[in-house]
Amino acid sequence: MTLLRTSRRLRAERSNAVSEAQGAVLGGLFNLGPQSPGALAEREHVSAPTMTRTIQTLMDLGMVTKAAHPEDKRQVIVSLTEAGEQHIIATRRRRDQWLSRRLASLTPAERQTLSDAEEIMRRIYTK
Repeated sequence: MTLLRTSRRLRAERSNAVSEAQGAVLGGLFNLGPQSPGALAEREHVSAPTMTRTIQTLMDLGMVTKAAHPEDKRQVIVSLTEAGEQHIIATRRRRDQWLSRRLASLTPAERQTLSDAEEIMRRIYTK
C-alpha cells in the first residue's frame, strides 16, 4: 500500500496541463523516440481510437506533432515538440525534488535499507 501511495504522490507532481494517460504517451515518446499511433496504443494498452484522441489533444496543446512515416506513407509518426520535451523534463524535475527532500530526511542506514528493498522488488518484478 505504501508503494502505491508513494507512486500516486509522485504522479501528483505532474502538471495539470495533461492527464495521466497523456503524460504516459509523452513519457514514452521522450524515452523511446518517435512512434506510430499503433505502437503507442499497444504500449499503453489502449484502443487505436483512444490513442487517436490522446494524440489529437496533445497536438492541440502543442506537445506532439505528426509526420509521414518514412517507410510507409500510409502511416504517420508521432514526435515530441520542444514544449512536450520541456513538460517531461519539468515534471521529472519536480518529482525528483519531492523524492530527494523525503530521502534527505532518512539516515544512511534507512537509505541503504530502501536500496536493498528496491533490488529485491526489481527481482520480483522481472521474474
